[in-house]
Amino acid sequence: MMKIIDKKTVWEGKFLKSLIITYADESGNLRNWEAVERVNCNGIVVVIPVTSNKEFLLIRQFRPVVNNFVIEFPAGLNDKNESLFAAAKRELVEETGYDAEDFIFLADGPVSSGMSTEMLTVFLARDAYPAPLDIKEKYPADESESIEMIKTPFPDIYKTLESYRKNGDYIDLKVYGFVEMAKERLKV
Repeated sequence: MMKIIDKKTVWEGKFLKSLIITYADESGNLRNWEAVERVNCNGIVVVIPVTSNKEFLLIRQFRPVVNNFVIEFPAGLNDKNESLFAAAKRELVEETGYDAEDFIFLADGPVSSGMSTEMLTVFLARDAYPAPLDIKEKYPADESESIEMIKTPFPDIYKTLESYRKNGDYIDLKVYGFVEMAKERLKV
């Protein structure tokens, strides 16, 4: 039976820490695995915002780790000791300026199970609308992020993504699956 024996922090920064995980394999042999873990984070949320006009809201932002702009859905860390739903609502407003009343849980699971302990929870935000000023003031944009919002109709989503890819941006691979999950849930 495989099981974790020990976790040791090798290095810790402000947002991440590096771990050595010691585990017993099926034969009882002890093995080590290197991993990365978030510091002060209770999960990660992704929001798939869809307007009443059947438009997806995506974001484009510079990601220093890959030294490029990436097209993705609004997402962020639950680092404020809030519920995952509250984190999803906050991230939607902070990153798009939109809000929604109807958040639907779609899925959860590991992001990169060979490298990170991160667990992602995905919500569909149905009938997203421009947030009123008081909500925008409650959830201001993160000053460290420069985000462009992209609105695209359902039928044009893959053409829009391909256009950004051809212009040199990266597309977060999860976007493709999330689009299909949203379409299935909305019966489009």
